[in-house]
Amino acid sequence: MQHQEFEPPEELRDAIKCFWYNRRDLGEIQSSFEVVPDGYAEIIFHFGSPCSISHNGSLQLLPSPFMMGLLNQPVLFHTGGRLEIIGIRCFPWTVFDLLGLPSGKEGVHIFEHPIVQLQPTLNKLIHAGKIDEALAQVRVYFLHIRSQIAIDSLLFKAGVAMQKANGMIPVSEVAAAAHATVRTLERRFKQSSGYTVKDVSALMRFEQVRNHLWLHPDSNLAGLAHEMGYTDQSHLSKEFKRYSGTTPAAFARKAKKRKLAVSNDFVAFIQA
Repeated sequence: MQHQEFEPPEELRDAIKCFWYNRRDLGEIQSSFEVVPDGYAEIIFHFGSPCSISHNGSLQLLPSPFMMGLLNQPVLFHTGGRLEIIGIRCFPWTVFDLLGLPSGKEGVHIFEHPIVQLQPTLNKLIHAGKIDEALAQVRVYFLHIRSQIAIDSLLFKAGVAMQKANGMIPVSEVAAAAHATVRTLERRFKQSSGYTVKDVSALMRFEQVRNHLWLHPDSNLAGLAHEMGYTDQSHLSKEFKRYSGTTPAAFARKAKKRKLAVSNDFVAFIQA
């Protein structure tokens, strides 16, 4: 598996965390991979083998692009052969405004948008192995649509505060950082992302624990709970299982066993 991440231009950093490229070669074997929740929304272009999701007991083919919103639990995707992905990792409070779409809480969001017109061009470039050129096309597209919208400064300030604290910050302090009342912040945040500040903060904090255990599976869980602002180890375990479907100890054992990380950054796509 190959995974690369790329910083966005300065003009996009208030809306987009990064662009990324992922390739996996599975041969003729049909396989599945799990996407674990984190604090971001992803716009996903995919190329090569078809990609499906388990839905109501059957497989549903996914168009390209689709959006992977904030997840409350892992999602299982299915594919085979060679799958290549270009992802745009967005802040959940900006992604819907960026695309001009109404906010929603769907984990996997299929939407209609002019961005689909990029697919044929990107497909040709990816097929020709011109990954850098494909990413350049995506950057240009998002620079254009970003120039057409105004990012809410209140949400931007709130997001910065939440990120700096890795989700370990009370809503009242987020509101103070955004120079807003808690009521105004919550209303604007839910309108833009479909979620509350508390929802997103909890996912950010879970993401930090998940990343830490992936890289340091022998960590002491009681100490990690204290470091990450949980009441105790039991609280950490409850929240971790809520989002991952497994305990932190079981996840750590899995990480230790598989060692699938290709860099110091957590790769969300875990072979199931």
